[in-house]
Amino acid sequence: MREKTERIVREWGDACDAEVSIAVLGGAWKPSILSLLGEHDVLRFGELSRLLDEPTARVLTRQLRELEDDGLLIRTVYRQVPPKVEYRLSDLGRGSMPLVEALTDWGGRYAAHQRRGLARTAAEPETLDELESADAR
Repeated sequence: MREKTERIVREWGDACDAEVSIAVLGGAWKPSILSLLGEHDVLRFGELSRLLDEPTARVLTRQLRELEDDGLLIRTVYRQVPPKVEYRLSDLGRGSMPLVEALTDWGGRYAAHQRRGLARTAAEPETLDELESADAR
């Protein structure tokens, strides 16, 4: 477990279980990494990078290490040339899939709601001058 996660689990108590979830699953690419591994079972670094629309190697490496340190991923290194590294979900990682799927579902509904609001705003006059011009016509 990462030091940050351990501190949160130890110090925050039961009232903040949602915060523990966010601390473990929150990150630029973590939900997407978990979703892809849930879908594909095993992926290599390059495959993950391409499927994620190529985040920087540094960011992807950091996210993968955090997920591994928190016990959600299993990283297998094959000693060969060139080195081969595979990632798969651990049992704990598979257990997070209903939450990741719920977040994905909610995110899609939220984005659709916001897009509708943006479309309405774009269709409305933006300034008082435009409103007055429209009324004068």
